Amino acid sequence: MVQFHEHIITDLLEDSSGGLVILSAGLALHKLIGSLLHLHHPSQGSLLILSASTSQKQSIIQSYESTLVASQPDESSVLPSPSEITSDLPAHQRLSLYSSGGVFFITARILIVDLLTHRLPTTSVAGIILLNAHALAETSTEAFIVRILRSSNRALFVRAFSDRPHAMVSGFAKAERTLKCLFLRKLHLWPRFQVYVSQDLERDPPEVVDIRVPMSPYMIGIQKAVIEVMDACLKEMRKTNKVDVEDLTVENGLFKSFDEIIRRQLDPIWHTLGKKTKQLVSDLKTLRKLLDYLVRYDAVTYLKYLDSLRASESFRSVWIFAESSYKIFDYAKKRVYRFGRSDAGKSVGQSKTTATKKRKLDDTSKEKEDLSGSTGSTVALEEVLEGPPKWKVLRDVLEEIQEEREKHSFSQEAQSGLDQGYQSGTVLVACKDEHTCMQLEDCIIKGPQKVMREEWEKYLLSKVELHALPKCNKKKPKALKGFGILDGVIPTVSGKKAEVSSISKQENEALLLAASEISKHITKDIVVEDTKETCEGSGRRKKGRGKGRNKNALEIGKNDNEAARSSEFDKHSSGNKEGKNGSGLEDDGGFLESIEKAVLRKHNPDLDAELLQNTNKLPPLHFYALDSDLHILDILQPSVIILYHPDIAFVREIEIYRAENPLRKVKVYFLFYEESTEVQKFEASIRRENAAFESLIRQKSLMMIPIDQDMQRLGPDSASEPQSVISQNLMTRKAGGRKEAEKASQVIVDMREFMSSLPNVLHQKGMRIIPVTLEVGDYILSPLICVERKSIQDLFGSFASGRLYHQAEMMSRYYRIPVLLIEFSQDKSFSFQSSSDIGDDVTPNNIISKLSLLAIHFPRLRIVWSRSLHATAEIFASLKANQDEPDEAKAIRVGVPSEEGIVENDVRAENYNTSAVEFLRRLPGVTDSNYRAIMEECRSLADLALLPVEKLAELMGGHKAAKTLRDFLDAKYPTLV
Repeated sequence: MVQFHEHIITDLLEDSSGGLVILSAGLALHKLIGSLLHLHHPSQGSLLILSASTSQKQSIIQSYESTLVASQPDESSVLPSPSEITSDLPAHQRLSLYSSGGVFFITARILIVDLLTHRLPTTSVAGIILLNAHALAETSTEAFIVRILRSSNRALFVRAFSDRPHAMVSGFAKAERTLKCLFLRKLHLWPRFQVYVSQDLERDPPEVVDIRVPMSPYMIGIQKAVIEVMDACLKEMRKTNKVDVEDLTVENGLFKSFDEIIRRQLDPIWHTLGKKTKQLVSDLKTLRKLLDYLVRYDAVTYLKYLDSLRASESFRSVWIFAESSYKIFDYAKKRVYRFGRSDAGKSVGQSKTTATKKRKLDDTSKEKEDLSGSTGSTVALEEVLEGPPKWKVLRDVLEEIQEEREKHSFSQEAQSGLDQGYQSGTVLVACKDEHTCMQLEDCIIKGPQKVMREEWEKYLLSKVELHALPKCNKKKPKALKGFGILDGVIPTVSGKKAEVSSISKQENEALLLAASEISKHITKDIVVEDTKETCEGSGRRKKGRGKGRNKNALEIGKNDNEAARSSEFDKHSSGNKEGKNGSGLEDDGGFLESIEKAVLRKHNPDLDAELLQNTNKLPPLHFYALDSDLHILDILQPSVIILYHPDIAFVREIEIYRAENPLRKVKVYFLFYEESTEVQKFEASIRRENAAFESLIRQKSLMMIPIDQDMQRLGPDSASEPQSVISQNLMTRKAGGRKEAEKASQVIVDMREFMSSLPNVLHQKGMRIIPVTLEVGDYILSPLICVERKSIQDLFGSFASGRLYHQAEMMSRYYRIPVLLIEFSQDKSFSFQSSSDIGDDVTPNNIISKLSLLAIHFPRLRIVWSRSLHATAEIFASLKANQDEPDEAKAIRVGVPSEEGIVENDVRAENYNTSAVEFLRRLPGVTDSNYRAIMEECRSLADLALLPVEKLAELMGGHKAAKTLRDFLDAKYPTLV
């Protein structure tokens, strides 16, 4: 453990109530938590850990066990490791675990239910450790838990941790509000530039080699084009005057949180925004990914992603119609292949220019005639397959490391224990994701050109798979309506023409032909291999294996099906001649005859052979994905670390690893693309973190925390709670103004509702929460009132699935007053949609029309609108006034049939024969508007069958409906006699 961790633990132990710790990313938070758990003794009580992710649980357990073995090797087998309490455990077993005094990971939902049902003795809990404190709020379930525990256990400590300082400054006084909801008074800030931290990490820093890899000209062109398009989108966003202009910079646009910042600003007015503004928000996210993927993935994968964007977004996107957007697609294609005519063996010309792309479709046939008529020209599809520049640099670095080790292997210095680890240790290569790790591993083993060749074949095979799919007759696309164009100019081409012009027909046919040839070679090789295995007597088993390999080879493109939709851009015209060649491509005049003479130029395979010969000269390697969040440095103990994708958090982990192992020599290589957004993002992340800590330091000097915050009365009996409506209306003449003993107001809540924050707010208002599993409704306020709560997003989903109709029907069936509560978010506008979207006609897709139909079908259903969570609590208090308290046992039995099949409290069954009513409503001619009139006139279905047509027409509101029903009732049953 590093020394500054001891200072943090000392500061936390000084205050018995706990504190909030915010430290820089990568400063080994899991080791800090493991050391705290090591100080816990079972005699103090149980220690509960909340809000821990799966990777954090694994890291904390691993750190705890290693600390225990290092300090007390004899007790390592006696003391148990932290375990997890899940909902699968029965209640009595959870109770025994709570009382055991151990350390447990538990979810907030399980813990709050056990607290409210009194399954957890609060005195047996010594403290709570809260992770990811930046995600907490006043209405979160974790704050609910702390309030209940603190109200009955004053000695309880709460220690909250966060390693994302920029998230703690996202809102107004976020740190102060977090302290207040957790009833804490101490804020501990530990940035990277803190004195103790900098001293520990800079005492003996690792050797660092910064390598700036120049990008290829096409990569520079793509990056410049994407930044220009992003800047154009940001300028359009500024024109809306609805967001903070200071945040709209290209530097902020490099981070994932940029999308969240814009959405948070626009959420209150999201329903009033036009389609163009909403599309701009989506386009900024897409452009950020384009910049990130440019330096992360290879050229073929990048082209696949662009093809998927071109197929999925098409004319709806704003950025595609920007001035520089065509360069992105053009340069990305040039990194993979070139297409053109070569006259008498001349090299392939450049790819199509902008003018060629915008050529009318009529010119295509002329171009085909010229192409087929020229005797000395052939169509050439030249493979470029530009590999990422970092691949070559990575291999050079690995060879340099191996040469350095071989050079010092016979020296006396290498024989010492100080340098032995460096000479024989593993080289760790840190990448962003698992895909890059596997690709780099293949690159080291097979060679870069072979890897690019395999990616290219996958790309082509995906086009064959897509081309083999049946073509659907699509309707003629409608003309564009003007949104999605940065300069406001409406394009004159239709959607189909835009798709065809994005990639030429000759080029697409050449790609498909090359793909079919590759597919033929794969099939031929497999058939030859199967024949050879059969001759050797391997039987059907090896034959089947060969067929399986063929299937896998041809199904490679299925994973990239969406990415290859750009092959559908090419639509054959109705005037094409019939007939197909062996590759399955339609013969298009004389063009296909010339396309069959196409030249597919490949790279020299001798280069790969040379690279494979040098594979044995490389040191032992291990590839690590940063997205996995696994702390592998202490396990692997590498001597050389290569940051293929530099990350600020992992850099701090390396510094911690070096500080904990001062005798081990560590060398770190940084691979940056020179003058790229990768460098800008790395440097901007450091500046953003420092600015966040500076802001937190200012907030800490100015924040106002009540001195008696940890001593104030908590819970429903708090004096700060407002008086109920009944107590406020007490008449002073009654008993001399003496207040009657009030019965605790209680609300029965469904278990599933604890995913929301409403039970927490209801508890703050002084209501007793009873968590049970309900079959009907979400909240039971009284024996008569049942409430189904819907957020806006859930309301739309319930209407789409039909679940809301069933819920309303069940509530109306079992309760006198069914209520549908529609709850809005506090930070959003209190309206469904803008006034311009509300029409006069009833349409099946309009939410207002659906609500109107719901009210017509269920006349007793009451629809209540709530502005926020706190407004909902006030509404519940008003509805409960002058009402009896709900019965928990009855609420659980509602909707659950007994062994005899009888359902209690069925309101409809008291007045009507429910089965007969359901049968009546399914008869032809009977509708929701006339079945009640029939029920009032007829006492049974037998009476209905005897009514004449004239009487039925009077009851059913029309002669046509009456005749339909009479014909159905009088219809004869067909027999075979």
